[in-house]
Parts: sequence; C-alpha cells; structure tokens
Amino acid sequence: MIYDICIIGSGAGGAPVAYELSRAGFRVLVLEKGKEYREEDFNKDELAVSRRELFTPDLKEEQHVIYELDADKERKRYLGSEYGWSFWNGSMVGGSSNLMSGYFHRMKPNDFKPLSRYGKIEGANVVDWPLSYEELEPYYEKVEHVVGVSGEVVQHSFLEPRKSAKFPYPKLAESAVTKWFDRACLSLGFESIPTPRAILSQADLGRESCSYSNFCGSYGCATGAKGSARAALLQKCDLTLITEAFVYKLESDATKVTKAHYYDADFKSHEVSAKIFVLAAQAIESSRLLLNSKNHFFPYGLANNEDQVGKNLLFSAGGVGEGRFGFERLSSKEQEELMQVGLFFNRSLQQWYEYKDGQEQRKGGTIDFLFEHQNLVPRIQRTFYDEDGNIMWGDALAQKIQKELTSSRVLGFEVFNDWLPTDECFVSIEESVKDKYGVPVGAIYLYSHPDDLAVGEFLAQKATQVLEKMGASEIRYSISSSPPPNLVAGGCRFGDDPKKSVLDKNCKAHALENLYVTDASFMPTGGSVPYTWTIYANAFRVAEMIRQKLELEKSLFSS
Repeated sequence: MIYDICIIGSGAGGAPVAYELSRAGFRVLVLEKGKEYREEDFNKDELAVSRRELFTPDLKEEQHVIYELDADKERKRYLGSEYGWSFWNGSMVGGSSNLMSGYFHRMKPNDFKPLSRYGKIEGANVVDWPLSYEELEPYYEKVEHVVGVSGEVVQHSFLEPRKSAKFPYPKLAESAVTKWFDRACLSLGFESIPTPRAILSQADLGRESCSYSNFCGSYGCATGAKGSARAALLQKCDLTLITEAFVYKLESDATKVTKAHYYDADFKSHEVSAKIFVLAAQAIESSRLLLNSKNHFFPYGLANNEDQVGKNLLFSAGGVGEGRFGFERLSSKEQEELMQVGLFFNRSLQQWYEYKDGQEQRKGGTIDFLFEHQNLVPRIQRTFYDEDGNIMWGDALAQKIQKELTSSRVLGFEVFNDWLPTDECFVSIEESVKDKYGVPVGAIYLYSHPDDLAVGEFLAQKATQVLEKMGASEIRYSISSSPPPNLVAGGCRFGDDPKKSVLDKNCKAHALENLYVTDASFMPTGGSVPYTWTIYANAFRVAEMIRQKLELEKSLFSS
C-alpha cells in the first residue's frame, strides 16, 4: 500500500498532522519508536520514573555522544552511557508530551522578529522568523480548544494579542499559598499572572478532569486530563499506527522521499511508501535521521546539500531556584494552607520579557513558580547531607526527613529565556558509535552563548525577591549553561533562503517536494517560553497546508 502520508514520530509535532489528515479521510501511517500506553497503564510508580528507564531507552543500547565546549574553547567528549547523560525525553506514543507539566505560554509577537527588534548579537545566528505571530495566532487558539488549555487571562505588560478573551476552561484549583505570592508581588510592584496549563480543569473532549495528584512532570496522566498528543489527539484518530518501529533511513530520488525504512522490535527491517513524509522524531533525532540518510543525490545527508541540517541547535536557557517555608515562621492557618495536598501553584512572571540593560533593549523571559514535586524519592535524597556537606544517618537523618516532609515545603521556580543559536551548538553523527540497531548515533555539540547566562541571572534575581518578600528561607538558585534535555529545538530551521535554512515557511524541505519536518526542529530561535504550545500550533498550521495540497492533487486526478 502507498499511504497518503507517513508520519515519523507521534508527539506534539506529529500528532496534529495525523489528527487533521486522518479526519479529512486520508490514509495516514504513523511510525512510533516507542510503545503505546493508555490511561490505565499510568500510575505513580516513583521507582519506575526516578530509578529506572521506563519511558526512555536504556543508554547502554541507545545513547548520544556529547561534546561540551568549555571556557577555554576546548571540547570535552562524553559518552552518554558512561556518564548517564541522557537526551531522551519519552519514547512512546504521544512522545514526551505524556510526561510534560503542561506549562503553556504563547510566544510573543517580538519572538518572531528578534533580529528586527533587538538587533544583531555578536556570536549568535539570530534571524527573524518567516512567520508572524498574527499568522500563528489562530492555531494557538485551536490548540486551546482541541488539546484543552485551562487558565485565566489577565492584563499584564506583555500579554500577547488574543482573539478570544478567555481560555476555554477555567483555571485549575490553586493552593492558598498563591495568595501569599500575589500579595508579595503587589508590594514589589510585580505583575503576578496565573499560569495557563494544558490540563483539563473539568471533564470534556472525551477525557476526565484533573485528579490533583501533583504527579505531572515526568509522569503519565491516569485521567487523560493532561493534553498529551496521545490523549488529546491520537486516541481519536482512525489511522494505522505501528509501534516499536525505529526509522533508520529515508530513501529518496533527486526530488522526493520514496520510502521509509524501519526496524521492528525483533530487528527485522521493513519499508513503507507514501506520497508525503512528515518527520517529527524530536529535534536531535530528526537531524540524526536526515544525516544518516545519505545517498547519491544527497551525499551529506538528506536535504543537507547546503550543510544546514543539525545546525543552530537550541535548548531553553535559564535555570531553577527555590526557597523553603517552615512552620516556625507561620501561623497555624498558614501552616494548614502550606500543606494542602495536590493543589497547583500556578503563578508566573513575564514582566521582564523585555527589559532595559542600560541603554540597550534586551530580550528577557518567563519565570514559572511551582511547588516541589510530590515525588518522595528526590525529596528524601536531598536530606542526606547536613549543612557542612557531611552525610547523615540514623535518628538525626530520620528526624530531618520527618521535619522537612511534614513541617516545611519548598516553592521552586523555573526560568525560561532564549538559548541563542550559534555555530558552536549543533547535531552531527558519531560514525564510530552505533546503537543497538547498528546505526550511527547522534553527536550533540553543546555551547551556551554568554548572553544566555546574563539574562537568566537577571530573571533569577527577580524571582528570589518574591521568595524573600514571602518569607522563605534557604533561598538558592542555579543559572547554568548545561541545557535541559527536555527542551530542545532547532537543527532544521525554517526560512526563505535555502542556503541558510533547511525548510521553507511551511516546514517543507527546500530540497524535496514531499518532506516536511514538524517537531521543534523548525524553530530558528526558541522564544522565552516552553516550546510545546508553539510546536502544537505550528503542526496544526502545516497540517492544513498538507491537507490543501492533497485535496488539490485529488481533485486534479479525479478530473
């Protein structure tokens, strides 16, 4: 059979295309490397998530090689399996969207024109997007309704233009501690905003509402409330889904992809044909597949004759911080409010999404505040050492664990700002290292531009001011050039110039008539928010373009 469309990967980049094209009546095939899980398969097994690789590949079988550039411009090589350094985010139907916390912020209009707005930055490959916020806005709104976003729209300095005055679902139930936060922000002159979440606050769309377990990040959702690509989209599609299918090569002629070759769970090779191929395997792996798909027409890798595949890899710059609230400083009512179980702490700051640094206008970012994860394993691990760094045991350790779990609570924050694209951060192939399928693994070359750290530091200091005003103790933060592996983009940036980009405005490869890339690879810059909402929105946009193309071909053929 020749499918109308073959989609490689079933996460936030692939699922909207599958959803739209299958509902339009086209023959859709999805090839997913991981297994399929459903709501009944997800529980709160902390050992499975904290100690075992339940949802990600075993690094001894599948890994990356990492090259980190130090301050002296020397590259240090790390073999992922030896150092436990993993860039896998979730190999399963629906991808890492199953494991996200669902913090959903739209990018701002100026995120789409960073070069025009902020100018050139030495050592960074900053460009304007070939797409405007206004063009993507209808698809942001579509995601709100189809995937499901809960929240409350409030006016603030950097509220993006919206056609709808509110979210389709009311905000999730919140901890009373958010009132402490709001009061602290008011006294500081900061603009506290409720954090939108891709989690249903009420049953709808054939899914249950949130159960308030506080096990979101790194865990699958047992109610289906979380807007994963699996629960929100794929489980509603009439299509062909092949799981445990690792696509190792795309075959092409001079102008079109003709076949996808994949290994099944028994390492048996198969091939499939389609009119259109959509690659959405995750930014690093999509570049890896294209680079491993060399042939006579594309000797340096598929769609890579201009040497752009894998270039300008992005992560999210920033870092994390926290403060602890102990009973000794609180009234009995405040103690009760602090220890409320399960309720969300949905508060964010975007007041410095853009700010003045002297006379220079700088791009800032987003600060999301959240309670420490309910997962007991890492919470207990952090108690093992005393203030001098000595390991504790016996009654002293037991008393410390008891106190920190029952009479105090940690409020954390995450900083998101642009990871500037540079020539030093990219994906290549490590020919000498093979995975369990015998395929060369991806080599990740890491480098963080100095501006990334400077902006992150500025935002973290604003966050700590709020914690101080709230009365927290043990306040600390870390802004690092070490990237978060769950926030990766770039590698196949889109643009109007084929010599400087891999994809055109509609995410079709410049060099091929029927290859699209719809995961985060297309992003030339990352913006200062988590990527998932933008990936979803863009994939719905591209799906509409592909549908129109297929319908036109169908009408021409029938006539």
